Amino acid sequence: MRDANIFAFRKAMPRMSWSPRNLYNLWRRSCGAEAEAINFTRSPKTLFQQRWISKALVRAYHGDFINEKIFKRWYLPDTLPDVRPRQHALSSNGDLDAFAGRTEQLERAKKRAYDEQKKGLAPVGSLMLAEVERRIDVFIFRCCFAHSVYEARRLIIHGSILLNGKKHTDANTRLAPGDMISVDPAAIRFLQNPESSKAESEGEQSSNSEPKTESSDLSQSMPSAKLAPTKSSLTPFNLPPYASPFIFIPAYAEVSFPTCSAIYVRHPTARPGYSEIPTPYDADGEVIRLAWEWYSKMRPRTRSKSQMAREPENRRVGGH
Repeated sequence: MRDANIFAFRKAMPRMSWSPRNLYNLWRRSCGAEAEAINFTRSPKTLFQQRWISKALVRAYHGDFINEKIFKRWYLPDTLPDVRPRQHALSSNGDLDAFAGRTEQLERAKKRAYDEQKKGLAPVGSLMLAEVERRIDVFIFRCCFAHSVYEARRLIIHGSILLNGKKHTDANTRLAPGDMISVDPAAIRFLQNPESSKAESEGEQSSNSEPKTESSDLSQSMPSAKLAPTKSSLTPFNLPPYASPFIFIPAYAEVSFPTCSAIYVRHPTARPGYSEIPTPYDADGEVIRLAWEWYSKMRPRTRSKSQMAREPENRRVGGH
């Protein structure tokens, strides 16, 4: 079974889940005992080992249910941006612009260099995971409609999701800007009342096990002193324990909880000092950079026409 033991403490790999065990693994990787294992500043590991560990950690969180060959072929962008800081040739270009009288271009170049020095470069390395964020199962998890991405996949497969008003059962679909998903409220676990079903089952068991006596008949005929509790018209809301660190909505999603629906507004992007792709690691840190370096070396260089025809976005209806 692929999902067995995914929250193992021995590996301590964070996943897309609200599980308390996953939160503990996230703490271990952030500030616990395993945090030093991903600090490659002064590490005895070779560069290959550092890239392999970083790739394994990134893939464990971002689409561990996607086959590695499929991920490299279809989920990496066509061109991976350079995540290393570039050297500015401001002195030579600035002297040339000043000699030519291009003061406006010189001011723009100085302002750009100052902004990059002050704010830093945009964490473009995290954008290699943008295609994973487009998946409908990942989007449902990001909108906080499911406890984990694995539960989101089950909701889709069982027919509890509508895509643009139609039932959708393919968890591998990638959304386009403007697509709307709707979730059946009866399938969202934290919108159900867990105590009501448990109390009903316990009441049925007690009534079946206890024999009826004369005293019990008299007690039933007597009016009770306590008033029966009235059912509330409000929708129950019961979050699982330790779920608060995972309750957030990314900027590219527009969620409506009263209607249990969400709109994929646009593709995630990045700006200096901030990335819209949620990740348990620093978006401009060593783990993301080393994972990018791994895929820049190991990713497929070209895609044939037959492979492009088999891509889900390029398939014709009824075609092959």
